[in-house]
Amino acid sequence: MTITIYHNPRCGTSRNTLALIRNSGDEPVVIEYLKQVPSKQELQQILAAMSFSARQLMREKESVYQELGLADDKWSEDALVDVMLANPILINRPIVVTPLGTKLCRPSELVLEILPSAQRGEFRKEDGELVIDADGKRV
Repeated sequence: MTITIYHNPRCGTSRNTLALIRNSGDEPVVIEYLKQVPSKQELQQILAAMSFSARQLMREKESVYQELGLADDKWSEDALVDVMLANPILINRPIVVTPLGTKLCRPSELVLEILPSAQRGEFRKEDGELVIDADGKRV
C-alpha cells in the first residue's frame, strides 16, 4: 500500500503532515515537488481526485500569483495548470495520496481522514499542540 506526500520541507504544515503519516507506522513516498515537479498529467490527476480546480490549489499569497495576474478570470484551467508547473511554488501543499483518497492537508490533521493505518501513540505538532493522545486517539 503506497502513500505519497507532495512535500515542502520548509513548510511546518507539510512537516507535521509527514510526521502524522509516519506516526501511523507507514513510510510514504516523499516527493519534494519544488525539486521534482509533477508532470501535467500527474497534476491533473491530483486535481481530479480532489475535485479541485487549478485555482483552488493555487497559493494566492505568492508574489508570482500577483505578478502574473492569476486572479484574472481570463486564465483557462489548462493555462493555470501550466503556470503551476512552471512555478511550482504556486502549488499548495501538502498533498497526500493514499488508497483511501487524495487530500490537500491544511490543516495537517486532515491527513487522518485518509490514512489506512491508525496512529501509534502520542503526536504533537511542532508548536507543541497535542493532536493524538498516548493511546493513538485524536484529541
